[in-house]
Amino acid sequence: MLNLAVILEDTARNFPNHPAFTFGETVLNYAQINGAANQVAHGLRAAGLQPGDKVALSCLNLPYFPILYYGILKAGCVVVPLSVLLKTDEIAYHLQDSDAKAYFCFEGTAELPMGAMGQAGFHQAEQCEHFFLIMPQLDQPASIEGAQTLGQLMQDQPGTFESHASAAEDTCVIVYTSGTTGQPKGAELSHNNLLQNAILSADLFQTQTEDRQLIVLPLFHIFAMTTLMNAGVYRGASNILLPRFEAEAVFGLMQKHAITIFAGVPTMYWGLLQYQGDAFDLKAIASHLKVAVSGGASLPIKVLEDFQQRFDVAILEGYGMSEGAPVVTFNQPRKQGCKPGSIGTPVWGVEVKLVDDQHQPVAQGEKGELLFRGHNVMNSYYKRPDQSAEALQGGWMHSGDVAMQDEDGFYFIVDRTKDMIIRGGLNVYPREVEDVMMQHPAVSLVAVVGEPDAEKGEEIKACVVLKPEHTISEAELIAWTRDRIAAYKYPRRVVFLEALPMSATGKILKKELRQTSDSP
Repeated sequence: MLNLAVILEDTARNFPNHPAFTFGETVLNYAQINGAANQVAHGLRAAGLQPGDKVALSCLNLPYFPILYYGILKAGCVVVPLSVLLKTDEIAYHLQDSDAKAYFCFEGTAELPMGAMGQAGFHQAEQCEHFFLIMPQLDQPASIEGAQTLGQLMQDQPGTFESHASAAEDTCVIVYTSGTTGQPKGAELSHNNLLQNAILSADLFQTQTEDRQLIVLPLFHIFAMTTLMNAGVYRGASNILLPRFEAEAVFGLMQKHAITIFAGVPTMYWGLLQYQGDAFDLKAIASHLKVAVSGGASLPIKVLEDFQQRFDVAILEGYGMSEGAPVVTFNQPRKQGCKPGSIGTPVWGVEVKLVDDQHQPVAQGEKGELLFRGHNVMNSYYKRPDQSAEALQGGWMHSGDVAMQDEDGFYFIVDRTKDMIIRGGLNVYPREVEDVMMQHPAVSLVAVVGEPDAEKGEEIKACVVLKPEHTISEAELIAWTRDRIAAYKYPRRVVFLEALPMSATGKILKKELRQTSDSP
């Protein structure tokens, strides 16, 4: 028997009164979170849900997320977390594709009417039998006519529950990939996948009961779900929730709660560096912050260096993906040490190798696709045997990421295979160009993409956000870059933008940038 929910039960037993999740002025201890999750499990059983049934969840970073997440698992069901930014038709697709029997959806706001869109998507998914609306307060009546609320589901249910005895390899969570190439597909992660990754994440971050983690990364994404929520619950840490990234709000919570652990994507660190206010004691914030972690995308060297210089905290980088639950490699100061710009070395129980187009290992220092295997590899893509077999050839997960290994065994991500630009038959990796352009004093953020070209096949385009009160012409920036990089790599076109499009997890949406045609 191995149900991931045991991490909550164990911590609630050992530290019942310790603060578990904080949102605003609301603080719930571990006994309260566990008791509420037990009520959810009873409610699901009462509604007819059976072990193995899929239950979808759309919720911001609120205490309801962990309550529902662990409650669903206690009942033996499978959690299907959905992005809070999905629209009606996208919600319907995910509900149908995952065979969800029930769907919990937060009410949302006027700007983001999640509940209304969620219910509309639910009605399009014929096999989905139950829709539960999450209201801001459990005792609030439904704001959507006819909808049953989470509060009603939990009402009068017991605060104790005997969790379903799931097997270690049973599917625990289905996490949908971003769908940048084709429709999103669900990676089936087992209870063992997620437990092992939570344990090693807690070890890598050195998470302890007395730690205070700020969780602004969305909990529906595997990065925050595993390395912060599950790892934090496993160790009994205090988790402070923030539904949306804003630099001022982040600094405010860091100062108020003396945050010791923070994890973000590169654009969040970039956003913190852009903050110009003086309302916070950055030295005090830095004195408490013991761990800063970046993942989800490659961190520009310039951002890493500037952050360390300003806050006197080194950002530790790792590498992961949904199919790896997610952590695959990490910079491990207590073992091999760290290297700026590197994704580190394989974590415990995980093997990594780099191969060429013929699936042959590449020599040290050469570029190859990153493959991995170990306890973290997903079971499969849900209902996609052909794509699963392709991704898991030979028992290795094929990441689609291009990397290289140096003489000390550290790995460096070069780029995504799908983002690589082939210009005149030569491979150009956007990150290399981006790192060069980020060195220009006028450039705040840059993303390089390829666009169709009749002569070269693809041409290189840079989408640039300038620093406030800085100006530079397209020709000047192109010329500056040309002097610092091989002739076939520099951008032939620069588009200046006010901001770069980003996903709900803070990743730059290069697919949209490829369609950007004009400078403002």
